[in-house]
This record gives sequence, structure tokens and C-alpha cells, in this order.
Amino acid sequence: MDDHPEPPTLRVFVALAPPDEAKDELARALRPAYARYPRLRWNRIEDWHITLAFLGEQPSTVVPPLRSALAGRAASWPALHLSLRGGGHFDQRLLWSGIDGDLEQLHRLAADVRDLVRSCGIEFRERPLHPHLTLARSRRDDHVSVPLAAAGLTGFTGRPWRTERLHLVGSNIGRGPGPIHYRDIEAWRLGDAVRARGGGALTEP
Repeated sequence: MDDHPEPPTLRVFVALAPPDEAKDELARALRPAYARYPRLRWNRIEDWHITLAFLGEQPSTVVPPLRSALAGRAASWPALHLSLRGGGHFDQRLLWSGIDGDLEQLHRLAADVRDLVRSCGIEFRERPLHPHLTLARSRRDDHVSVPLAAAGLTGFTGRPWRTERLHLVGSNIGRGPGPIHYRDIEAWRLGDAVRARGGGALTEP
């Protein structure tokens, strides 16, 4: 739990995160792209995440009700089995790695999280879920590096992992010059209620 006081507003989203071993495996696969395309704005590895609900710029007053609601909901969802696979891009501008595995449950978890956020009275722009990790963004005058880097990930298949926690994440957007950095506001272990009931698998919370 992060005890630092929140700024008046912050960019907020709810996400899952791959374990360090999976991120390290992808980082090794990206080494040629890091060397060939140094002008891309590469995300920090510690900021890689799978966004379930992007809430945008919000007042810090949304954090306490979100903490309470998400803590209870995370406990009712079992861990998901996911992996990283391949690469792609959005509009030649944003480089991503795809997600494979228990995608049906991932979509159901995202829908449940979004419903929960709305039940807290928090308004946000609804976006279709395309599960991915954002890896890099291009600069305005570069229209080729992202597609080429994506092509280099075509054959990448990462090891499977179990999701362990649901993360409420905030960023320093609007806090001055420099790259955007993310931090966990709080994270909750998935499946505690499932384990308490004897480990039976759930299809929905």
C-alpha cells in the first residue's frame, strides 16, 4: 500500500501486470529493437501492464472508494493463466506485445471491473479491450520504426504465468516535463475468497 499523499488529480487505471520473469523474457527478445530503433520512446519495463479499465484524469477523491471496492472484488476472482505472444502496432505509432491464454476470463474480469468502477459513481470513457502491453511510441516524424519493431516480435512466444494481483495504478501526467511514470496506488491478491472456500474454480465472481 502506498501511503504517499495523492496529488489533486492523477491519471488512473486498473490493470494486471506480468511477473518479472515474463517481462525479462520479453525484454531479451526486444534487445535487437532497442539497438535498431533508439529514437522510439520506450516504456520502462516496470511500467508494462495489461489495462483492464482506463479511467483517465480523475480527482484524487476517487481513490478511497476504488480501493474499498476493488479490494473486495479482487478476492472473488481466481488467478488467470496468461502469456505474452507476438507483437503489433496501433496506427504505426504504438508498439505492443499481445496477450494469450485465458482471454475469455480476462474479458470478463475487465467487464466486471468496469461495472464496479461505474457503481462507485466514477465516469470514464469506455474503450474496447484489446489486451496488450504497450512497449513504445514513435516520434512525429517516424512512421517506420514501430511496424518494423513489431515485425521483429512475430515469432515471440513467452512462458505462461498466473496473474497474482489486481493493480490500481496512477501516473504523474501533468506534473511537469519528462516521461510519464506509473506507480501502484495499491494492489490486491486475486482469489483470496476462492482459496478460503476451498480452492474451487470460479467462472464469475
